[in-house]
Amino acid sequence: MADVDDILRQYWGYDSFRPLQREIIDSVISGHDTLAILPTGGGKSLTFQIPALALPGTALVISPLIALMSDQVQNLRKRNIRAVVIHSGLTHDRIYDILEQASYGAYDLLYVSPERLTSEFFRTRLRYININLIAVDEAHCISQWGYDFRPSYLKIAEIREFFPETPVLALTASATQYVADDIVNKLSSLSGDSFVRFRSSVRRDNIVYVVRSSDDRLGTLVNILNAVPGTSIVYCRTREGTQKISDCLADCGFSVSYYHAGLDRDEREKRQAEWISGKLRVLCATNAFGMGIDKADVRTVIHFDIPDTLEAYYQEAGRAGRDGQKSYAVLLAPPSSVDALLHRHEKVFPTKDFIRVVYQRLAEYFIIGEGSGLDAVFPFSLEEFCHATKMQYAAVRASLKVLEWSGYITLTEEFDDASKMQILVSPSSEELWTRLHIGSDPILDIVMRLYTGVFTDRVHINEDKIAVLLGIDRNDVYNHLAALDRAGVVKYVPFRRSPLLIYNTERKDSAKLYIPDEAYEQRIRNFRDRLLQVHKYVTDGKTCRSLLLEYYFGETSSTPCRHCDNCLSRK
Repeated sequence: MADVDDILRQYWGYDSFRPLQREIIDSVISGHDTLAILPTGGGKSLTFQIPALALPGTALVISPLIALMSDQVQNLRKRNIRAVVIHSGLTHDRIYDILEQASYGAYDLLYVSPERLTSEFFRTRLRYININLIAVDEAHCISQWGYDFRPSYLKIAEIREFFPETPVLALTASATQYVADDIVNKLSSLSGDSFVRFRSSVRRDNIVYVVRSSDDRLGTLVNILNAVPGTSIVYCRTREGTQKISDCLADCGFSVSYYHAGLDRDEREKRQAEWISGKLRVLCATNAFGMGIDKADVRTVIHFDIPDTLEAYYQEAGRAGRDGQKSYAVLLAPPSSVDALLHRHEKVFPTKDFIRVVYQRLAEYFIIGEGSGLDAVFPFSLEEFCHATKMQYAAVRASLKVLEWSGYITLTEEFDDASKMQILVSPSSEELWTRLHIGSDPILDIVMRLYTGVFTDRVHINEDKIAVLLGIDRNDVYNHLAALDRAGVVKYVPFRRSPLLIYNTERKDSAKLYIPDEAYEQRIRNFRDRLLQVHKYVTDGKTCRSLLLEYYFGETSSTPCRHCDNCLSRK
């Protein structure tokens, strides 16, 4: 086994670990199941990446976001660490090839989404790999009472049965004691609770927590940005809000843009890169932005709207000041928003009748009859579905969540769907002969040589590979195939990114659809309890803000921070 200090110096160039990193790594290497709760920016990824290099075999990393996994894999490869990610955009042959190479020890880290664990093919091939560690990133997703529950995370316990001696490392930035206990319970081996627990304090001494109650949120926002120089994130509840506030700030002279999941992925990556590089000072974003973002010098994180939970607020506010320098987390809470906070659950959770209507519309949208549809998989755009059905986006999204919690469907994150192509003309047609022999169409010719079955079915193709073999630009391949599609010679579906919707059960009669208490009534009660805690944080004008957060997460500190708005007002 390699020395962890040598690995840290060789691959990351550091001489020492951050607080608790070494203890967590030692626990994992010693074979202990481990739960680590480290704040945003606390270096969670190193606690599984270093054991992956120190131990013989391959670490299986389960993470909820494809973009986050892809970024980590890219960064690891830059350090000459053998890492790979499997996602739904890869062809079956490519996935088979990765798993086959992994069985011979070709990779140190194998990243997958939790939805991948439901694949019987993946499970079968996984047994041939020497898995030295199962790392569960964003582990609060496994708790039904966590703020971002994903049912597919429950499959991790089944994977554990294949590797009874392999340690599990569960990681999250924030979890109450109840959620932490639930994570351990869901991941514990049959022998009981074997987890060693590490919890870093939620105290961030360099962050100044502030709540502002002015009705003029936009004016307050502009004043804050003028008063505190440096990079900023402005969090908003809605996509429309991000664009509206971005436009207003641009009119005030700020270099600003907006970010949300409805933007094209290339555009999101472009705006993120401009913000990280400093070309943009301010990014107005929904909570879709921030996870895994490595930018240390964020000076202000401003919540334009009150968040639903203190867990989400703490994670998002914690993206400020990761360099240890003084930074500000400001929550704008006008009286009207505070009054409406305790009734937010009434808008977030649609009625059961509306949920049944959404279930019915889904079946009509995908043309699924009663008693059919089990294990059916569909590319799914929520925006397109809402447009086609003329239903309100937020209500439909909330309804789909309830249907997922109830076990009827699974919604996956955005995945890469490789390009597909089929030649529509006959192999013996005069037009094809003319293109290949008289017109000299090298792109069409190489497609025929590379991809068998291209005349009978749509097959996955790789424009990059075609471009390399022909010594031309990828865009030339794309434009030529698009022209052939318009001419009716081929059917060409270019590369795209889309989420998936999976039916876990046969389609039911929507009128008789059973929605269990755990998926609806209990979640409403749980959601309202969380709103009460947010309300307390916002309205308490005396208690130190840091202490309020610490109390919520189960810490018992009695030392005020001395620099939040409440502490300063007492001075």
